[in-house]
Formats: sequence, structure tokens, C-alpha cells
Amino acid sequence: MAVIKHIASKNADYGESERYLIFQHNEYTQKPILDNEGHMILRDEYYLDSLNCEPFTFASECQELNSYYHKNKNFNEIKSHHYIISFDPKDKEECGLTGERAQQLGLTFAKKNFPGHQALVCTHTDGHNESGNIHVHIVINSLRKYDVPQEPYMEFDCESKAGYKHHLSTAYLAHLKQDVMDMCQKEGLHQVDLLSPAERKITEKEYWAQRRGQEKLDKLNQKMLEDGITPKETRYQTEKQFLRDAIDDAASTARSPEEFAKILDKKYHIIFKISRSRYSYLHPGRKKYITGRNLGTRYEEDFLLQTFKENAKSLSDRKMEIKEPQVPNATKDCQTTLAPDTFDIPVPFIFIKSDLRLVIDLQTCIKAQQSEAYAQKVKLSNLKQMAQTVAYIQEHGYDSLEDFHTALDQASDQTSAARKSLKDTEQQLKDVNEQIHFTGQYLAYKNVYADYRKSRNKDKFYEEHRAELSLYDTALRTLKEKSAGNKLPSMKALYAEKDRLIELRDTQREDFSNRRDYERELRTVSANIDMILGKSHEQEQQIEKEQNL
Repeated sequence: MAVIKHIASKNADYGESERYLIFQHNEYTQKPILDNEGHMILRDEYYLDSLNCEPFTFASECQELNSYYHKNKNFNEIKSHHYIISFDPKDKEECGLTGERAQQLGLTFAKKNFPGHQALVCTHTDGHNESGNIHVHIVINSLRKYDVPQEPYMEFDCESKAGYKHHLSTAYLAHLKQDVMDMCQKEGLHQVDLLSPAERKITEKEYWAQRRGQEKLDKLNQKMLEDGITPKETRYQTEKQFLRDAIDDAASTARSPEEFAKILDKKYHIIFKISRSRYSYLHPGRKKYITGRNLGTRYEEDFLLQTFKENAKSLSDRKMEIKEPQVPNATKDCQTTLAPDTFDIPVPFIFIKSDLRLVIDLQTCIKAQQSEAYAQKVKLSNLKQMAQTVAYIQEHGYDSLEDFHTALDQASDQTSAARKSLKDTEQQLKDVNEQIHFTGQYLAYKNVYADYRKSRNKDKFYEEHRAELSLYDTALRTLKEKSAGNKLPSMKALYAEKDRLIELRDTQREDFSNRRDYERELRTVSANIDMILGKSHEQEQQIEKEQNL
């Protein structure tokens, strides 16, 4: 498949582009490769032509044109544009594409799409990493040299006149992609749709990051093999690729966004967020979310929701087709006995927060009363929030205000219950930590107490070890009070109980946090409903006060 890539350069040295096209360069550092005498090495095969200038005086002619129009003098100005058309490696063998033919296609493309510009057109046949794909470089001076007829893809009239700069708009880039597709179709070359968003979007930056990371990993693994160590990782993954692989795995089984978020968090420690119908993912090693749009269309809302729907339907079909075989009672009892204890830990309530906010009361907003522009902004925001509130009510299937208030009361009760359960677990964990502390203290001075019992002069021994014996006595007395006459638990049992309580506490914390956020969101909806229906401002203030508690 042929693709087109654009690079804008602010480098005032036009000769550097010419040297890159003619001489060999390191594909990672982009620096020229030198021979033993320090001279640059010509590329094995290249084809070079020019438009509106001579190929080997391209740099000086561009500088003369810039000076004539007094353009491209500032550091931040774009001096040149570099376009690369890369053909499919299969075009070389299956379609008979040669360097000469690709050069002619590149010249035709440059004359048609960059008229009036000074340009270099150069074809290489090696490709990155000796992949063998033929590609054409088109380097143009950002300043147009000659007047040309106005084209539909030109956004402004001045873009067709000499002395004005090349402007790559969205429509212009779409035109270039369409022209590449038409060219490949006409020439019988492999091609895909360049105008549709990619399912897996890999940018140039990510491509080179993966290449450099893989090279470093290969060197490290080679050194480990020389030392007799078998490396664990042989494939380098960028952060985006890690997210893609994890999302693909989670989406293959998830039947809802909630289940999808749970799998990502539990298995890959990836946090999933939905904001304004936009899916975002937080890599465990990052602090900033990566949107699904930056990963590809497979990781956005439309594709994933369809996948969840298909997974749910597939599971429903399997349940109807497959009947559970009859299992003897003894076997069932055995399975129950061997069931893991993790089922004692409840599954936390999953809640994906929306971006719904409170509707602002203009009558009490001082800033809105002082500024008409700000008041207009608030009105527009209020309209948006009201529309989202209505959509929220419809999405969650509340048929009446009574149903909604019932859900709000239920959410409030569940939040209170979750808070109480969390506090009870934290108290139990505190008690277990105290038991571990005093059990350790008891075991540490148990031998001292045994020696005290065996000593002939107990008074003297007690005076010499008063502190140790006092700590032993305190630990023993405390443990007996906590055990209520039962056998003291072992340290192993206490640590096992502590691990269980920590896991339970973490789960309950997540559950409480989600239920609290859910209740707050419902209270926001309730306040917005009151504003829409014209309820009193005092009621709104009371609701907002309760929400901030």
C-alpha cells in the first residue's frame, strides 16, 4: 500500500535536504555515514530531478527567492516542506515497479500538486531497514516562485500567487491522499483507503520509538546471553502498543463498559475513563490519559460498544445451546470444598463518571450580573447541562420523578452502608495489627520469662530483666483479653487474616468511592431537574451543601 507523509522543516540550510537525498544517512540519527577518509558516501541507487530550478543549485536558488520577497528570515518560519510517497514492498515484484517508474510518478505528482514551487524529486529503492520498499521524496521551498491558476484545494486566493507560502490545510492533505490513491489505482499498484481513520494508528514518532527501543533491548539481551542469562523480554512495547494489546484482550471477553474497565484495571492496572463519549486510557506508568482516538478506531466508543454487544449475544447463544451436565452430589461437594477463598471478597461497584455539572443560577451569580458576555456564556453552558440532564434521565430509564428519587434514596442508603462496612473492616484491621504487635512482643520475651521461672534467685533475675518481663506481661495480658479465653492464634494465621482484611479494605474503599461519586452525580441531576422545573433556590443550595459534605 502506498502512503504519503508530510514533514515541515524550519531549517534554513536547504543544502541539508539535498545532501540527505544523495548521500547515505543513519536511519536513527539522520547523520551522514562517512568513509575511512571522512567523506560522505553516495547512495547505491537514487534518481534525482528538479522543478523550477536546477537540482544541484536548489539551495542557492531558494535563498535567492527568499531574499527577493523578504520571506523565510525568521527562525520560527517553515522554510521547506518534505513529502514522502512510500510504495508497498510487494509492488516491486508483483507489479513490476522500478526506481525509474516511481521517479516518473513522483515528478507527475509534484507538477500537479505543487505547481509554481521550486522542488527536488528523488527516488530511493532501499527503504527503511533495508525493507526494499521504493519511496519518492519531494522537497519544496515553502515560498512559491511563479503564479499558477487557482486550484480547488487552495484555501486562500493568494496561495496561487508568487511570493506567498505553501499552506497545507486539511482539505489540501485529503486531496494529496486521494491523488496518491488514484495514482496507484491507475498504475495497478497495491493501495488502501488513506482517507478513512486507521484501526491501529501508529504515528511516525511511535514507529521510531519502537525501533530504537527494540534495538536497545536486543543489545541488552545479547549481553545477557553472553553472561549465561536467559532474557525474559524479547519484544519491546511502546506505551501505546501496551494499551492496544491490553484493550484487545479485555474487549475480547467484556460485555459492557463496566466489565471492560474492571478487566483493564485488575489485569493490566490500566484506568479506563469516559468523558463526553470519548474513551481514554491511563497507562500504569503515566500521569496523563491517552485517548482512544490516538490509538485507532478499534479503541473508540463505536467499535468497542459493538464488540461488547456481540460478546453478550455470543454468550447468550452459548448458554442456550449448551446444557450443564448432571454432576453427582459427591463431585459437587468436592468442587465446593476446593473453591478458592477469594469469593469471600465482594466485587466492587463499578461507576464511570460522566461530565455532568450543576446548572448555574443566573440570579445569584454576581459575575454573570456584572458581565453580559459571561452571562451569555453561562446561559449556553446551562442549556448544554440541561440537555445532558434530560439525556441522562432517558439513558438510565427513569420513567418518572418518583423512580428517580427512589434511585437517589437507594444510592444514598448504599453509600452509607458501604461507608459503615469500610469503617468496620478498618477497625478489624487495626485490631489484627495490635494482635500481631503483641504476639511478636510475647514471642520475643517468652524465653526470658521461661528463664525467670527456672532461676533460683527470682528477685535478682527480675531486677536485672525488669523491662523485658514487663513487656512480656503486658503482651500476655492484652492477648488474653482479645482472645476472650480462646486459644491464641499463630502469627501465620494473623498475617493471613491481615492480608485478607487489607484486600477487603481496598475493595471496600473502591466500592465506597464509586458509590459516593454515583450518589453525587444523582444529586447533581436532581438539582438540575429542580432548576429546569423552577424549584426554589433554597432547595438547590441545600442539595449542593449536602453534596459537598
